[in-house]
Amino acid sequence: MTSRSGGVSLPPFDAMNLGDHVGDEPAHVASNRLLLERGIAARPVFLKQVHGTQVVLLDESTSDGLQADAAVSNTAGLACMVMVADCLPVLLAHRVARVVGAGHAGWRGLAGGVLESLHAGFCAADADAAATTNLTLAWLGPCIGPRHFEVGAEVRDVFLQEDAGASAFFTAVAQGKFLADLPALARRRLHSLGIDEVYGNDGSDAWCTVSQASRFFSHRRDAGPRGNGFGTTGRMGACVWLT
Repeated sequence: MTSRSGGVSLPPFDAMNLGDHVGDEPAHVASNRLLLERGIAARPVFLKQVHGTQVVLLDESTSDGLQADAAVSNTAGLACMVMVADCLPVLLAHRVARVVGAGHAGWRGLAGGVLESLHAGFCAADADAAATTNLTLAWLGPCIGPRHFEVGAEVRDVFLQEDAGASAFFTAVAQGKFLADLPALARRRLHSLGIDEVYGNDGSDAWCTVSQASRFFSHRRDAGPRGNGFGTTGRMGACVWLT
């Protein structure tokens, strides 16, 4: 998982912005992406994310820019990569199977089934992964935390229509307004898939993109009415790969 530090971009993209669609200088983005590739000794494949549920299986011919919000790889040296600036990155690996995956889970994708699509693609890529879901590992990266993620009743209703138990992860704060716990909602979805070894983001402020301004980009913080004055922000990346 990258953070804001270590790159060459200037404010408000300082410094390790990986997004080529946010208004940063293309040369700076290219330099940052090269720094990442050298740092992990693998080729990260950048997707065109649309808050959907499409998953792609990467191979050596896969180029950047495919429209999808999740990726799976069983090819060594190819990194599944998702970019975030408040949405939740979810990485999958397996204790035995040679397969990894990454998903971009904002509330739309999460409610729409991006984790289910990611897991289906993960299992399709390796028979061992399909046969032993209990050996799958998941890691949740930083995202907007439950003290800051305010949503309307319509967002809550989308989750509750499918899973009434999801109501436990919404806290009413005003008429028709709720605080949503995105990592907890993701953990519930992963558990329903049989994935119980889930690490990383526990919903605390240390993982909150809004709270940790020096560490993380946050679209809601930086591009909001009380943001940095530029009306934009960079993108971080979460990636996982086979050696």
